[in-house]
Amino acid sequence: MIKAQAAAIVALALALLAGGCASPPSRFHVLAATAVPDAGSTVTSDAVMVDRVAIPAAVDRPQFVVHRGSNRVLIDEFNRWAEPLPEGITRTLAENLAVLLGTPRVVSGPLAASFDPAYRVSVDIQRFESIRGQEVFLDAVWVVRGSSAGAAATSGRSAVREAVAGEGADYEALAAAHSRALAGLSRDIAAAIRAAGGR
Repeated sequence: MIKAQAAAIVALALALLAGGCASPPSRFHVLAATAVPDAGSTVTSDAVMVDRVAIPAAVDRPQFVVHRGSNRVLIDEFNRWAEPLPEGITRTLAENLAVLLGTPRVVSGPLAASFDPAYRVSVDIQRFESIRGQEVFLDAVWVVRGSSAGAAATSGRSAVREAVAGEGADYEALAAAHSRALAGLSRDIAAAIRAAGGR
């Protein structure tokens, strides 16, 4: 009897311990295309291809990387990107450019290899920073190359800060702010493509 009671107590203790060690569920976030065309902006029928975007190694991971000071970051195991971040950024840029340029002929991903674009866009993101409750910061170098013979390349650098709206502790607000920052980057690239088309 005593052995049975002792075994029951041990089993209960183990169950309570296992329940206490349970991890919170992971939350998954995506970037979204949020660009809106400017009134009166010209549209293009030219095809555009967005190459895979390069990002800093520190943020090239599924988890959110949140800055906690000049030299410290937090890698949050329970708030993650739903797709690899370079692919998510590339997809979002392509979707934004399709809206800003007024054409569905903007591609990225698997179809790009068999596509014959008038313009090819390459982006190297230097900084992709998240500060909870404050802002996100995006700093990117980009190049637009025309495919026609003798076409000149246009390069630029875009630095975009976006305040984090809503609840400061909300990672969804960080993802939304990054989406708005990418819309700003997309506007700069779209302007360069329109300028190249007007030459």
